[in-house]
Amino acid sequence: MASPQCCANPPTLNPAGGEGKVVDSFGGTRAYVAGAEESKAAVILISDIFGFEAPKLRKIADKVASCGYFVIVPDFLHGEPFAHENADRPFPVWIEAHAPGKAYEEAKPIIAALKEHGMSTVGAAGYCWGAKVVAELAKAHEIQAAVMLHPSFVTIDDIKEVKCPTAILGADIDKMSPPELVKQFKEVLSSNSGIGHFVKIYPRVAHG
Repeated sequence: MASPQCCANPPTLNPAGGEGKVVDSFGGTRAYVAGAEESKAAVILISDIFGFEAPKLRKIADKVASCGYFVIVPDFLHGEPFAHENADRPFPVWIEAHAPGKAYEEAKPIIAALKEHGMSTVGAAGYCWGAKVVAELAKAHEIQAAVMLHPSFVTIDDIKEVKCPTAILGADIDKMSPPELVKQFKEVLSSNSGIGHFVKIYPRVAHG
């Protein structure tokens, strides 16, 4: 069950937002894309439970793209972001249809498509629900860098298996990944001398 923090302050979604564009299929998944397609480095941004139309997420995508990266924000929720007011789809029902493992499988052909476009380096950053997807990609040698922001569902065992440089940005007020757990993540990463890492807990900041 997700913490009520995950469902608080939902964004007002905007399908037309951002300076990039929405494509019907990139590696088989609808996505928002921004940045230079001739770039050799790509970043996959993976949303929280509110999906790829969140305005702040697209602003972040545009900002990353302005640094020279090709950025893709896949619609891993397939047009069905979590809606707390939908009594027919309470979180346990919704998450069963949108398990992070499904998004992980859908991410692999996206990564393959990026490489076909000539992008030799692929990183991924995920927020809340999306952080679990990033963890799975980092465990499977699918990406070259991972960032997990106020992660949900990520476990110590996940962190033990990551195989690429990893950053974890936690929140001081977080029931899904409280500071004590994030500190354990840091200890695990520090014990693995082969994995570069950066871990920070933002004081007085809530999950999300």
